[in-house]
Amino acid sequence: MLLISQLLLVSMDATAKKLSLTLAVPLLVWARYAVHLVLMLIFFAPSRGRSILATKNLSAQLCRGLLLLGTSISGLVALRILPMAETAGLAFMSPLIATILAGPLLGEKVGRLGWSAILAGAAGAVLISRPSSHLPLEGVLLVLASAVSFSIYQILTRKLSHTEDSVTMLFYTALVGTVCLSVVLPWIPSGAAPTLPQTIGVLSLGVYAGIGHFCVIHAFRHAPVSKLTPFMYVQLVWAALLGWLVFGHFPDGLSIVGMLIIVGGGLLLSFARSRRSAANAEPVSKSGARAFSNKLTNAATRENFKTHAAPPSRCSAKPQRPADIQAPSDADRA
Repeated sequence: MLLISQLLLVSMDATAKKLSLTLAVPLLVWARYAVHLVLMLIFFAPSRGRSILATKNLSAQLCRGLLLLGTSISGLVALRILPMAETAGLAFMSPLIATILAGPLLGEKVGRLGWSAILAGAAGAVLISRPSSHLPLEGVLLVLASAVSFSIYQILTRKLSHTEDSVTMLFYTALVGTVCLSVVLPWIPSGAAPTLPQTIGVLSLGVYAGIGHFCVIHAFRHAPVSKLTPFMYVQLVWAALLGWLVFGHFPDGLSIVGMLIIVGGGLLLSFARSRRSAANAEPVSKSGARAFSNKLTNAATRENFKTHAAPPSRCSAKPQRPADIQAPSDADRA
């Protein structure tokens, strides 16, 4: 499911990049969110009703939707002027940036392995965006801005996931993006009206996004994150192949090395998180086993006491002295 989702999301990027050469970027982003919202209204709203809007933190949901909207716009503008593979490689800096921001925002410790992964990712980004690669500077800055926005989005998603329903979170991202762009789109020049093939391509963006994100949610629901994380980087392979087949561009050797370094940094970061989670879980399991052992010991002690203790009636009975024994009366004799 995860491999299918990566192919769908890269196909969405390739379609958007092709359409952005003749159509306005806000129109493409609006179409993606609008179709996504319609799909959710068709497949989820009838069974959930108004509960799909139920949330304990509306402001955080709206902020999360705005962050993803900013990620989408800046990422698509960057994709319009940068090759697909290089854009995808720089975008994978977001997990490393999220690790840096998780310290002050969530109080998480980075650790040596985490910082090593961050430095490796930064080195890979420098290789991809080096001056000899002739990548436009504004495109590189837009991708990094998109990565920062998506990193904050991920952190906020992590905080909300403990109290919010995943379908509700997905619905609010589609709702916020659709409403915001519907308000500003009439004020943005869109150029010529799209042709029928372009209209089909525009509508396909929402289908790619909706099915792709559904596959991601389904995959992470049935497998742990540590096992799925390496497969996330297959997106780079799809991006390089589609960039070559559709646009005739294939990354050079140093750019490929930079992408591999970023992938290595991401995998190292995933390993560091798994190691830290295992270390945190071990003391809890030991304390639980110790508490269970203490309960067994206490229960055995109480049972042993009950077995060997003398009955209270016998312990409390006083022996009768001879003086206390009365002689039988005449009536008793009779």
